[in-house]
Amino acid sequence: MFTVKRLFSLVMSAGLAVSMITSLPAKADDHIVKLATTTSTENSGLLGYLLPKFEQESGYQVQVIATGTGKALKLGSQGDVDVVMTHAPAAEAKFVEEGYGIEPRGIMENDFVVLGPKNDPAKIRDSKTAEEAFSKIAGTKQTFISRGDNSGTHMKELAIWQNAGIQPDFQGYTSVGQGMGKTLQMANELQGYTLSDRGTYVAYKNKLDMAVDFDGGKTLANPYQIMLINPKKYPDLNHKGAQALSNWLISPEAQQMINSYRVNGEQLFKATYGK
Repeated sequence: MFTVKRLFSLVMSAGLAVSMITSLPAKADDHIVKLATTTSTENSGLLGYLLPKFEQESGYQVQVIATGTGKALKLGSQGDVDVVMTHAPAAEAKFVEEGYGIEPRGIMENDFVVLGPKNDPAKIRDSKTAEEAFSKIAGTKQTFISRGDNSGTHMKELAIWQNAGIQPDFQGYTSVGQGMGKTLQMANELQGYTLSDRGTYVAYKNKLDMAVDFDGGKTLANPYQIMLINPKKYPDLNHKGAQALSNWLISPEAQQMINSYRVNGEQLFKATYGK
């Protein structure tokens, strides 16, 4: 026979059990790989080209979170994703040093370009360095649209300003806190300058009335790495799926696909693994 006291005890025990179950960390879905990566890999169309092949061959489904490099690395450090693919070497080195990322692999690169009006009012086309080009933009108080989102592109832009000895607070400088695609659209509307990765620019070029006003070659190289999340930090992530994706991206098949990907006849990325 149940007494009131006995019934209360059973109810409390059941409630505690439910509470314990719901407080346990969620297990990763074995078939889903959560990838945090940059807007450039998404906006350029590269991921839409690569990932279906990986999914077909592996049986995994990749969920892409396209954001700035800073946010992507933060998601990785919080254990919210299984793997990250970014393009900011200094921030990535710190991510690994702090024990969040393991097995960094360079998989590809493109480069950064300074875009601006076709008539180049700041006359940056004859500049010898990116720092000189930025100095001319600031000196003539031209409009400059910054992503301002702690992305790899934004980090590179800030490094150029710093190397040029310029505080980017001049009249005409605007930080918008947006991804590359929207930043390009705003720079186009305002006919200002901006720093862009070449891949996103090529993907958007037909929609823009802008030109590459400065091309810095190797000094503006833009390397991409893929990094796994340390299983000692977050054992319940889908480490097996993340490893499979990393292994596939460095495979000869994927590297050839990266080299062969083109938009409007232009190659957007160069495969670099092992080189």
